[in-house]
Formats: sequence, structure tokens, C-alpha cells
Amino acid sequence: MAHRSIKSGFQQLSERLNQFPQGAPPSDYLFKILSVLMNEKEARVMSALPIKPFSIQTASAALRMSREDTEKILTELASRALLIDIEGTDGDRTFVLPPPMAGFFEFSLMRIRADLDQKLLSELFYQYLNVEEDFVRDLFVTETKLGRIFVNEQALSTVNNLHILDYERTSNVIKQASSIGIGMCYCRHKMRHLGKACNAPMDICMTFGTTASSLIKYGHAREVSVSECMSLLEKAYDHNLVQIGENEQEGLPFICNCCGCCCEALLAIKRFGTLNSINTTNFLPEISNDKCNGCGKCVLACPVGAIKLVTQETGNHKVIKRAVIDEEVCLGCGVCVRACNRGSITLKHRNKRVITPINSVHRIVLMSIEQGKLQNLIFDNQAHYSHRAMAAILGAILKMPPTKQIMASEQMKSKYLLALVKNYK
Repeated sequence: MAHRSIKSGFQQLSERLNQFPQGAPPSDYLFKILSVLMNEKEARVMSALPIKPFSIQTASAALRMSREDTEKILTELASRALLIDIEGTDGDRTFVLPPPMAGFFEFSLMRIRADLDQKLLSELFYQYLNVEEDFVRDLFVTETKLGRIFVNEQALSTVNNLHILDYERTSNVIKQASSIGIGMCYCRHKMRHLGKACNAPMDICMTFGTTASSLIKYGHAREVSVSECMSLLEKAYDHNLVQIGENEQEGLPFICNCCGCCCEALLAIKRFGTLNSINTTNFLPEISNDKCNGCGKCVLACPVGAIKLVTQETGNHKVIKRAVIDEEVCLGCGVCVRACNRGSITLKHRNKRVITPINSVHRIVLMSIEQGKLQNLIFDNQAHYSHRAMAAILGAILKMPPTKQIMASEQMKSKYLLALVKNYK
């Protein structure tokens, strides 16, 4: 009986989490992960919270608790990085229920913690994310991507006339951030507990803005200056790490410095053989055969195996090796450019420009339309029976084949997107 009661609380939360555009398919491993991160009462509380940012008053009504008790439990959850706590200039607090990923999964391993069995958690994450396929496939194999690649800015100097926008520069994100927090790399921390981590730097995960402020406030990240963060970016470049941020132009909450052996997104590309998992940069490397000597340094540096050595015959029947790039797999990160000490690789523009959503609201609405979860945003207050009923009705309508095709069309997205974004705000 006790086991059934505990599972029912985590079942409610898992169903709530699966309403996020990213989704979190129910699984025994997911229930075990949640049971490590929180108790059953806290799971029930989190399952009742809105997906959109909410005030203490809104949460109080949803939980049917006093304001004082509500604020106390929200603060407790935020102190363990299960919620984001945003303090306004007027002293009011707004809370956000982050998605599992990128969200409270990562936050649980952003520092060494005594209140969690992080080795057990790492093993459970590995099973849920790296062995089972449902979560990772739903997370990464989508039309609108969750994350995007940043180009290695040092590689841009190889061609002076390449045009790059401010939001495409990691350095600009760092310099414009209102707050910067540094934590441990979730992916490498997880792999270290499994004995699979590489030797890339750990203390290098960058968070920005209100997300950073909340993590810093409760000790999950340390506050750093722009100068120190720029030094860490140089360190990431030196270790051939790839910068991956949330797929939006404005208000990025994080930039990870990723390796091809530990990063969930890069592993997904190798696992599913598709770039559907992440938005590339607007650049592609180009190899000069006259300069390439087939040393293979770029092959070793590429985080997704997009470069291979092939043998070619010259006119005098001499066999030589040359590097060849698979443009269908290439991230456009520029790591290979810096790895080549012969200057044989330069960057060029992609033929078709990669479109980046304006902000998180823009991206979330697009993903919700594509995933058939738009009703979860429009009728977000699950405390009201009328909202649950209308969400169920709209959800059923949106699953009808002709309607689903219309909702997924570019015309539909263009015509109604601004109204939906306004409603979501």
C-alpha cells in the first residue's frame, strides 16, 4: 500500500512534466529519479504548479494552502534547485517550474551535494537518458530544436568577411548577461560517477540572468565576473569543447561547454544519426586539398564524427589521405578549424540560413504546436476543472490528422504565433 501511494505522487508529477513541450515519458527510472530528488508530498506539490511562471498567490490557490505555507515550501524546493526563484525589483517573487531537461535534472549535479545520492542519481539518469530511448528521442528529435550550437569565435578569424550576428556569439551572451553563474558540468559529473568521464574541465557550465541568480542564491552555482567567464570560454576553446545554448536569440539561461563523449545532445546525434537534435550554426568548414596532409587531427577533434579520412590516388599512382566533411552531420562549430595546424580548414556560410526563435516563449509555443501540447499552455491552470476539461477537448481536436497538419504548417505558425506568445506571457 505504501509503495502504491508513493508511486501515485510521482505518477502525477511525471504526467505533469510530460505536458512540457520537451516532454518526460513515464518510466520506472523516471519515478526512481524523482524519488531521489524529492519526497512524495513535494512531488504532489510540484504536479499542481503551473507550467508558466507563477506568483506565490497563484501557487497558494493551486495548492489550496495559506500564502505563508506556500512560500515556505516553494522556497524549500527552490533551495534544492527544483524551482527557479526570481526576485523582482519591487521585492515580489516569481517562481518557475523548470523542465526536466534543460532544467532540474542538470541542476541536481551542478555541485557536489551531501543531500543526494549523486552516484545513484547518475546511474538512474544514464539508464533513463542513455539506455532508454523515449525521453531523448522526444527531447532532441524535433522540428524546433531545444538547443543550438555556437561557433568557435577564434575560428572566424580564418575568413575576415564572414558575417555573424550578436546572438550567435558566446562572448556577446556573456557580456550582456545581468548575472553569471558557474556550476559543474552535469554530463561529465554524471559520467564520472559511472567511470566514463573524459578529462575535460568540470567547473565550466555557464548560466545567465534570472536562472543564474536563483542558482547562485541557493549555492548551486558560484557568481563570476564577465572577465572570469570569458577566461573560462578560452579554457573551453583550448579543450575543443563545443558551446551549446538554449535555442533562442534573447535571454539565454545557459551555455554548456560540451564534449562529444559525455554530452547528451551530441551523443543523440551519434545515436540517431541525425542533426534533428540541435540547431547548427550558420557556418560550414571547407577543406583545402592543397594544404591537407591527412594527419587526422580534425577527425579526432570533431565532436560528432562528421569528418573522416579517405584515401585518394594522385596522378602518379601515389595513395594519399585527405579529410572529408559530411555536411549533413556537421555542427558548424569550428572546432576542426582550430585543431588544424596547417590552415587547411576555413569556414564558409551555409547555403540556407538557420532560423533561431526570438525567445523562449517563441520556441516553447512552436514546440507545443509540433508536439500537440498547445492546450497545456493555453489552459495551464490545472486547479480549475474547466481548464482541465477544455485542455482535454482541445488536445483531442489537435490530434485529429487534418488539424494536426494545419497546426504544423508554416502559415499557421506565422499567422497565430504572436497572439499565442502574448497569451503565454
